[in-house]
Amino acid sequence: MPVSTEADPVRAPLPPVVPPRPVTAPRAPRTASGAPPIPTGPPSPAFRDPVPPPAPPADPAPHRPARRPGRTVAAAVCFVLGFGLLGGAAAGAWLTGDSGERTATGYAEARSLWHEIPVDTLFPRTLEGDGAGPGGADRRWTRIAVAPDDDCAGAFDPPLAKALSPVGCARLLRATYVDETSSSVTTVGMMFTKADAKGMRTLRDRFDREDLQRRTDLMPRPHAARGTAAARFGDAQRASWTIRPLTDVPVVVYTVSGFADGRTVGDPQPAEEAVIEGQTTAPAQAGLGHDARGVADRIERGLRRIAAEGTEQDR
Repeated sequence: MPVSTEADPVRAPLPPVVPPRPVTAPRAPRTASGAPPIPTGPPSPAFRDPVPPPAPPADPAPHRPARRPGRTVAAAVCFVLGFGLLGGAAAGAWLTGDSGERTATGYAEARSLWHEIPVDTLFPRTLEGDGAGPGGADRRWTRIAVAPDDDCAGAFDPPLAKALSPVGCARLLRATYVDETSSSVTTVGMMFTKADAKGMRTLRDRFDREDLQRRTDLMPRPHAARGTAAARFGDAQRASWTIRPLTDVPVVVYTVSGFADGRTVGDPQPAEEAVIEGQTTAPAQAGLGHDARGVADRIERGLRRIAAEGTEQDR
């Protein structure tokens, strides 16, 4: 009986999931065992290596976003701030003595302040001393006298005059203040020197090294004024004092305080010691050390501010 070449319906293959590729050759007959015959001709096109896909296009050049306006503004602000800091540093160089050229110019300008600035600016009519008294109490001082400017002749005791002589005296300004109770008086002085920055640093170093500001024989002399609470403020009434050679301006600031009632003080004490808590000397107990230091602090700060403002305006 001949073997049928048609596929057995039981053994018929399942329909493929994907559509079959169209073929032109007739389906090869199966053998008696049901296996397809081994092909002897060239391979079917379905088994040939696929054609390689085309090469992907080259990556385009990276896109550079346009600079944002905010970044440009930020960069400009940083530049302005940086320039301002440099300018501020240059201005500070005059006060700190970091620039030789600016220091020399600043010293020349500061040396002439005494005849360019009103007396009420150099020596304000009142000085507020918040927390400047003993135990942190507030103090307030009122100016009662201003001495005519002079050339320092006879203004200091000989030992102090000798100690200050290396810097020379260009001009001396003095004023006297009284406290709110009218019980203490304080003379403050500003000696404008002829020295340069190096000379002032040398003087300051010597005062610090030899502790000259604590020597009783180097006490400044007071300025007494008739008809005021300081009328009896003489050499014997000197109780506490401070002397400060400055290095940012060619000026020596000093103060000396005493009792307004004219009493003699047998144990004068430098302000740096009289303000220490627990001191039992008359100057310390009466707060005269606080007066000397408080008045000196405020006059010195005002002088530095005036000098700095004058230098800024001249630029």
